[in-house]
Amino acid sequence: MNKGDFTHGPIFGPLVRFAFPVLLALFLQSLYGAVDLWVVGQFAAKADVSAVGTGAQIMMTITNTIASLTMGTTVLIGQQLGAGRREEAGRTVGTSIVFFLLLALVLTVLLVPNVRTVSAVMRAPRGAFSQTIAYLRICSLGLLFIVAYNLLGALFRGLGNSKVPLITVAIAAVINIAGDLFFVCVLRMGAAGAAAATVLSQALSVLISLLFIRRLDLPFAFSRSDLRWRGQVVRRIVGLGFPIALSDLLVGISFLFIIAIVNRLGITASAGVAVAEKVCAFIMLVPIAFSQSMAAFTAQNYGAGRMERAVRGLRYGLAVSWGIGLFMGWLSFFQGDLLCRIFARDPAIIAEGWQYLKAYGIDCLLTPVFFNLAGFFNGCGRTRFVMAENMIGGIGVRLPLSFAFSRIQPPSLFRIGLATPSASLVQTLLCVIYFFRLMKDERKPVQAVSPETE
Repeated sequence: MNKGDFTHGPIFGPLVRFAFPVLLALFLQSLYGAVDLWVVGQFAAKADVSAVGTGAQIMMTITNTIASLTMGTTVLIGQQLGAGRREEAGRTVGTSIVFFLLLALVLTVLLVPNVRTVSAVMRAPRGAFSQTIAYLRICSLGLLFIVAYNLLGALFRGLGNSKVPLITVAIAAVINIAGDLFFVCVLRMGAAGAAAATVLSQALSVLISLLFIRRLDLPFAFSRSDLRWRGQVVRRIVGLGFPIALSDLLVGISFLFIIAIVNRLGITASAGVAVAEKVCAFIMLVPIAFSQSMAAFTAQNYGAGRMERAVRGLRYGLAVSWGIGLFMGWLSFFQGDLLCRIFARDPAIIAEGWQYLKAYGIDCLLTPVFFNLAGFFNGCGRTRFVMAENMIGGIGVRLPLSFAFSRIQPPSLFRIGLATPSASLVQTLLCVIYFFRLMKDERKPVQAVSPETE
């Protein structure tokens, strides 16, 4: 691989070397929320733990939706570079910046005045209601930086560069840790302090990324004149990214529905799930990293008409991520109490968190398969199928099952959590079936897929 070119040379080494910085960057990004919860769990009240858990899940849903929408930029740039259309790639970058800047402003205007309503919809426990509002309000004011950070990461991945996002997020993670210790431990701001530290670190991460871009030798010409609205480019970005974003939004809503169900069981159960979700954010990093890497790798090879090479990369991704998933599944199911102790000291919270985490231990055996396949499909431009299988799993399976399991008495977080691997099983089967169908179709001459012809 030379300067982000995935279309020639060895596959396994370059793919893993690309995925590893993506994994580390995701790890450090997850560390934001994890450190927030750890510091709050050690130095603040149980209500603050519940508030950070609920608020962080809401913000994670928004962030994941934005990150999924930026996948349209990653795929489009990757396909353009793979096909040698470098001038088009430069225009795509400029248009993406304008489009996502406007999106960030719209989201901020919509969310900031409505954080109380959102907290009420999420059934935030009465004792943690004001803390949840404070956390959400501060994070909402920082949405501009959240959108900018995800867009810059998408641009770098489209260029085949996963190291710069790693460096910037590493610096920001250190700043976030220092901010948590200052705002929560020194100023005693609780959940609000955790939110302030997160926004500050995201802002600095964006600034550092911009400084790196100025020093990079880009594989295309880029100037201020490229920073303008191009309706056709926006339609292509949205056509590729919107199906992924919509599906991830609906999946996120299904998880928020689970949080709302658990919040009705009281602060202890709410805090237990908050702790378990932070652990889950780490154990799911490998399949997520390979999914993003697979999209970038496949996009370039698909654009270059080298489908067989893309399939070989998929096989390597499946082998590595499933092997790691097997270990993480065992650790979550049998040693989940040790993992939960990282974020909480209260034995009751640890016990509740472990029960919920056991369900994710089962999920670890399934997510490596359909995450890699989803990344492969995204790179091919088949984002509508990814949207469909996510909607079927999240809305058609996870949401109704979580509600049904919550009605069984006595309530069990393990039983409620089983809705997640049930959805993953359905999604895995759908992805495998679609893959073989796609391979049958690809025996015909390959043409790049656009949103209009998909």
